[in-house]
Amino acid sequence: MDLFADQNTTLDAIPIEDGELYFMPWLPLAQDPQTVMRRLVDETPWRAESITLYGKVMLQPRLIAWHGEPQARYRYSGTTFEPQPFTPLQLDIKQAVEAATGRTFNSVLLNYYRNEHDSMGFHSDDERELGRDPAIASVSFGAARTLILKHKHLPKTVKIALGDGSLLLMAGAMQHHWRHGINKEKTPRDARISLTFRTIIQ
Repeated sequence: MDLFADQNTTLDAIPIEDGELYFMPWLPLAQDPQTVMRRLVDETPWRAESITLYGKVMLQPRLIAWHGEPQARYRYSGTTFEPQPFTPLQLDIKQAVEAATGRTFNSVLLNYYRNEHDSMGFHSDDERELGRDPAIASVSFGAARTLILKHKHLPKTVKIALGDGSLLLMAGAMQHHWRHGINKEKTPRDARISLTFRTIIQ
């Protein structure tokens, strides 16, 4: 039986100004998204990290984990993250992402949104370690949440529902011209985990 026979496993371009954006509703994996979600919750060493915003230190409104190759150190919001080794499950997902996107990655930031109160502030992934035009691939598991993209200079907003098992790729000049984030929700939401694969350049 083909697990993906009725699923859309095509990476399609989303028309957008000043960047490249692609979406796949269902990333083919050896295990179903619900099983992957449970394993990620159990197998990931989640951490509550503090960040510095506008001179204030505060806890991030979600749990995170940073994994990758030994040289993939990452610094953002005033904190330097040393990578934990990829887990076997993360490597399986990474291989599927690379096959779907035709790109390679050496690190992954995992975000655990425990409920509707967890969120991600608006930002651009424009740190020096990511290079000039970084490609960032985000895989989602669990409850659907809406990613909001806001153009930095134009009155344009794009909203994308990131469902269970979906893949989103941001590339080209996206990080120069757009910010993205996930708002808190007013209605109850189950947990969601995202894996954002990226390449750290030394």
